[in-house]
Amino acid sequence: MKLKLALFFVPSLLLLSCNSKVNESQAIKNLLEKESSSWRSGDSKAHAACWHIQPYSKILISTADGKTFEVPPTAMIKPIVNASGGSSMNSNYKMSIHDDNAWVSHDEVSISKDGKKTFSHEIRLLEKVNGDWKLVGQSIHAYKTE
Repeated sequence: MKLKLALFFVPSLLLLSCNSKVNESQAIKNLLEKESSSWRSGDSKAHAACWHIQPYSKILISTADGKTFEVPPTAMIKPIVNASGGSSMNSNYKMSIHDDNAWVSHDEVSISKDGKKTFSHEIRLLEKVNGDWKLVGQSIHAYKTE
C-alpha cells in the first residue's frame, strides 16, 4: 500500500515542481514583453509597473559603436518622453530562477516605425515582489549585423 502511494505521489510532485518552473518562466517572459512594448508605446504607467527600483538597481547600455553609458534606474518609473513606437521581438531566453529572484538573458530585435532593425543581447535582473516578478536591473548590449 505504501509503495502504491509513493508511486502515485512522487511523480505527481515532480510534475508539480516542473510546472511551477514553467509557470515562473512564462510569467517572466510576459513581464519582459510588457516592459518592451510599454516603453515603445509610451505607456508610462504600465512600464513603471514592470519595475521595482532598489538602491542596488543599475541599467547599463553599450552601443553598437562601442560607447557605454548608465541610465538612472529612476528613469524607468518616470513619464516616458518621445516614445519611439515600433515593436520588438525577444528570443533565445535563458533563465536562472531561484525562489524570489532570477536573471534572464535574451536577444532582442527592435523594429522602429520606419522598419529599421536594432539588435541587442540583454541581461535582466528580476525579483518577486508581492507575488509578481519585477525588474530591478538590466544590461543591454547593442550589436551590428552585416
